[in-house]
Amino acid sequence: MNDRGPGRGPAVRLVGVSRTFVDGAATIRALADVTLTVARGTFVALVGRSGSGKSTLLNLIAGLDTPTSGEVFVEEQPLARLGDDALTRLRRDRVGMIHQFFNLLPTLSVRENVALPALLSRDGEAGVLRRADALLDEVALGDRRAARPATLSGGEMQRAAIARALIHDPALVLADEPTGNLDSRTAAQVLGLLRDLSRRRGTTVVLVTHSHEAAGLADRRIELRDGRLASDSDGAA
Repeated sequence: MNDRGPGRGPAVRLVGVSRTFVDGAATIRALADVTLTVARGTFVALVGRSGSGKSTLLNLIAGLDTPTSGEVFVEEQPLARLGDDALTRLRRDRVGMIHQFFNLLPTLSVRENVALPALLSRDGEAGVLRRADALLDEVALGDRRAARPATLSGGEMQRAAIARALIHDPALVLADEPTGNLDSRTAAQVLGLLRDLSRRRGTTVVLVTHSHEAAGLADRRIELRDGRLASDSDGAA
């Protein structure tokens, strides 16, 4: 296991995190008093039924949402105390996001899609394109770098999305149902790729999934039920 980036603390730490939403007269409790720590370099699966709070928890870790109470730390930085600019830099430089929908731009080549986040950060173009090529080779898409997304299979598009998420060499990758639109064989290939990337690179991966088969590939499985931590293979909930 490889400690990457600043500091030596855990990749993610949540302390007493709750999140509620108000919908008219109703108050919806998405998360209730969740406390957990994710060590660096581990591959963690968040499982549970729809509405259990998995995606809410992932959005809180990404800094895309804020808890109603409690604190979220990424690399021991308290997200609630970061200004907008600092939070944007953290997400840009230290966190990679992978979604169920691939979100590739149809007018760009695969190579350009992978490179785009770094180019928008005004990194040097030649260096970014070299990194994009290396990542495409790593996800077995080197021969498709000039292709447009419409010509790719679902599995190829998701592998391109994984390469794009890694263009900044993030220490933490957050994946929200990345195999939800794939057949079982292709899904297994994509999940195996995420697992191997975590092990080779020392990247922390937090995967939200409904699939028990997907969760079986992870180092650690955390189950949410009705917004609460129901079980944790790393210790009793």
